[in-house]
Amino acid sequence: MIYLQLFYEFFKTGLFAVGGGLATIPFLSAMTDKYTWFTKAQLADMIAVAESTPGPIGVNTATFAGYNAAGIPGAIIATLSLVLPSYIVILAISRALHKFRDNIYVNDAFGGLRPAATGLIAAACYSVMIIALSGTTLFGCIDLRHLILFALLLIATNIKRLKKLHPIVFIAVSAAAGIAFRL
Repeated sequence: MIYLQLFYEFFKTGLFAVGGGLATIPFLSAMTDKYTWFTKAQLADMIAVAESTPGPIGVNTATFAGYNAAGIPGAIIATLSLVLPSYIVILAISRALHKFRDNIYVNDAFGGLRPAATGLIAAACYSVMIIALSGTTLFGCIDLRHLILFALLLIATNIKRLKKLHPIVFIAVSAAAGIAFRL
């Protein structure tokens, strides 16, 4: 039964998360409320690790969630079911799209998908921000230490001299600060 649930949830996520890996985050967040496969804190950790490692964020998180839920078979099912809708859709429309490339309705449909993808990514950013800044010190929902680290990194990434640094430097500094201050 768990394999069917994994297949259904991740197939649905793969089918409706238009816009890439970040667009899967609202779906993954909803899964934390429905199932015990992973927690919101684990989701935040998965996003952090998936963003700093090679590979798509959606695939990485699906693999982790599937593994948490049902071991290696669960990881395989979750990962394959996440990518299966894209594969099916691409197979189905690849030939037809070439024929209808100049069709105004096709162009308008793709034009309508852009704001939807942007909205899903914005919702994902908001979810990640709330998870990252959650705590109990400021207004009962924002941890002041997280907010200060966020502000310092935002300022540092916009200083002209520091903009030349590789992003891994900022990831390493953030990881060190998280370990040192138990963020």
